Amino acid sequence: MACEGGSNVGSSYYKVLGIRQDASFSDIRTAYRKLALKWHPDRYARNPAVAGEAKRRFQQIQEAYSVLSDGGKRSMYDAGIYDPNDDDDEDFSDFMQEMISMMNNVKDEQGDSLEDLQRMFVEMVGGRDGVRFDFNESPTGTKRPRVNEARGNRA
Repeated sequence: MACEGGSNVGSSYYKVLGIRQDASFSDIRTAYRKLALKWHPDRYARNPAVAGEAKRRFQQIQEAYSVLSDGGKRSMYDAGIYDPNDDDDEDFSDFMQEMISMMNNVKDEQGDSLEDLQRMFVEMVGGRDGVRFDFNESPTGTKRPRVNEARGNRA
């Protein structure tokens, strides 16, 4: 995966654009435009000493904007699961975006309900009657005895 916050540039995408994590789309766009104009490589074409740095920064700005301006990528980035270098796993990315979207919908509609998320997950994996995840149940409370213990400790 990528670095803290999901960035592969050594700093978070929010820091690259100079914005807060709760920034609106409008704030993201405004910051991007301002920085893109400032660091566009064409502005430094006549100054080769700064041109390399300008190109590097411009690429960071573009990458940050491409992630933060896309709602799905931004959700994955904020969750720490976005990897800009992982183009192979598009199906996993789609799955995670759908999960995040569903979790946000449940949170918005009903608050933080683990049971609702559990129900949705079970429905997604097939909704089989035998599939159940009970996070409230003690793992040792319903532990079955080992075969040796049930037979009087015979080995």
